[in-house]
This record gives sequence, structure tokens and C-alpha cells, in this order.
Amino acid sequence: MKNLILPALVSLLLIACGGSAKKVESPKLPPANPHALNTMEQGVQAAKQPGGGKKAIGLFRSAVKTDPHLWEARYNLGVLLAEQGDLAPAEKQLAEAIKLAPNAEDVVVALAEVRRRRGDASGAAEVLDKFVKTHPQAIAARIALVSALRDSNKLDEAIKQAREVLVRRPNDPNALAELALTHVARGDMDTAELLSEESLKGQKSAVAVRTAGLIALKRGDDAIAFKHFETASELDPKDTTARMNIGTVLLQAGVYDRAEHEFRAVLEVKPDDIPATIGLAAALRGQGKRGNKAPYQEAEQLLKGVLEREPDNLAANYNLGVLYADFLQKPEKAKPLFKHFLSDAPDNHPARAKAKKQLAAIK
Repeated sequence: MKNLILPALVSLLLIACGGSAKKVESPKLPPANPHALNTMEQGVQAAKQPGGGKKAIGLFRSAVKTDPHLWEARYNLGVLLAEQGDLAPAEKQLAEAIKLAPNAEDVVVALAEVRRRRGDASGAAEVLDKFVKTHPQAIAARIALVSALRDSNKLDEAIKQAREVLVRRPNDPNALAELALTHVARGDMDTAELLSEESLKGQKSAVAVRTAGLIALKRGDDAIAFKHFETASELDPKDTTARMNIGTVLLQAGVYDRAEHEFRAVLEVKPDDIPATIGLAAALRGQGKRGNKAPYQEAEQLLKGVLEREPDNLAANYNLGVLYADFLQKPEKAKPLFKHFLSDAPDNHPARAKAKKQLAAIK
């Protein structure tokens, strides 16, 4: 689907206070402030409650203000800000957290994922590459590095890093899946299919099955692809990331009604999920017609709702701007959205050129 930005997908976990392996010399930190620790624990509990994200963010901000060295609070704050689409402050918090805890794999993976979501795949690859050089056994970070390198179009290096994972953990389904997707990016579908088949041997994982679905979709085997996607959801019914992936792929394939179904399923589990809301708006936009503007209008309300919660959300600003400019014929409303997007988006964001072109066309 053209003129669309979707947030990339993240699977991040809140963590409690704890140490990290001493691979790199960490800064000497003062003892954690007990009040900040207590506030952070309250934030963790709040985040687990339905609709508790806003309260949790406030608690984590308070904990960081009380104890700026409490890296776990910064990490938790960054994760929640990222989940809500507030990516610039999320990156700031996670970048500070990794300075305080340079050996924390969860933190570096989260920071890299936020950079990817901001359109800075090379920045994501840079921070992950630095980490795995000093932490060669960091499997999650190395797998994330494969994705970042692939997004940076450094395919040979991505393949090399995937093989490094497989040396340390043979037949790892995530590594095989990433390696298969990298071969897809190279246009080597036969190798991708062989790797996918290898990842499906033994106990099937949702990740491996989803990858098989992506490869089938790339080959044009829609029926087989959707069957794989359904199987992946059955293997892990609570995995909203799986449904987000399916919805995103369906959007890119132009199968908007099925994409709508997947995003609505995510929102049934997580009603406040911003990436799913943006995805649903995109799916609705794809179903609108000149004689049927109801999908456009619902998409408009969804995106406006996101911006009420997160005014700086890049994807929502851009997508609502496109909706106004190209579909609802309201260019005067699109103009400030494109300006906002361009003021916040990194210089290498893939949608910058389109946003500039859209803005220049508005008189």
C-alpha cells in the first residue's frame, strides 16, 4: 500500500531492578534510591493493568526524576513510550539507560527497535553491532542485528550474523526465519524456502510458521500464506505480535478486509494498542471509495484519537496527512500534519521525501 507508515513491531518486556553481566566496564552508580525503587515497582504493577499505561509512565517519570541513575526505570519508561508511539523521548530514555547499563541486552534491543521504528535502521544496526562485538553470546541482540542489517540493505552482513547465531544455537527457529527473510530480500526464493522448511522441522514455532507464510505470500501463494498465518495464531493465540505481523503483510498485499480483521483482533486484546489502531486505520483507508467514505471517516477518527494521546506520533501524523490530502480532499488539514512529521522525523526516514512532495503540492 502506497503512502503508508506503520510502526514496526516490538515485543518488549518490563523488567524489575537487577544486575547485568560484567562484559563491559559499567559506570559506578550510587545505591538506588529506595523511594525511586518503590515508585518504579508501582509503575510495573500499573503497566500490567488494562489501560494502566498512562499511570505507569507518570510513575516511571517520577522514579527517574528521583533517581536519574535508575536505569531500569528509564528502560521501562522507554518501553512504554515506544508502545504508545512516542518514539523520540523513548529513544532518549533508552539511550540513557544503555549508558548506565552497557551490558543489558534487553535495553540495547529495545533501543535498536525504537531506532528502526523511527526509520533509522543504520543507527539500530550500529548500536547492536557494537553490543555483539563485546557480547558474542547475546543471541537476541544478534538476531535483532540481522533484521536491522536487512532493513539497511546490508544483506551479506545480515546473512553472516544469522549464521553466527546458528553456530552458537543450531536450528534456532528465529535465526532460521531471519536468514530466510534475508534471502527473500536478495530474491533467492529457493534458498529462503529451504531455510523455512528447516525451521518448521520438529516442534513448530509461531515465528517459523509466520515466516513460511511470508515466503508463500511473496511467491503469490495467497491461500497457503493465509493458512500459515492462521496456524501461527493458533499456536500462540495470545501473541498479538503475530496478528500485527499478519495484518501488516496483508496491508502490503492489498488484502484490506483481512487486514482489518487482524488489527481488530489485536484491539480486542489490547484496546489501547497504538500500532494496531494505526494499522486498522490504514486497512479502512484501503477499503474506502468515492461513493463510500465511511471507512475514510472511521480511519480519520482513529488517527485523530492516536494524536490526542500522542501528538508527536510520526506514523499517525503522516498517515492522517495522506488521508486528508489524497482521500478526503482536505489539504488545509493535511498541511500542519506534514509539517509536524517533517519537523520530528529523522533525516533518513523513508517517508520524508513523500511528505515533502505532499507538502509542496498543497497551495
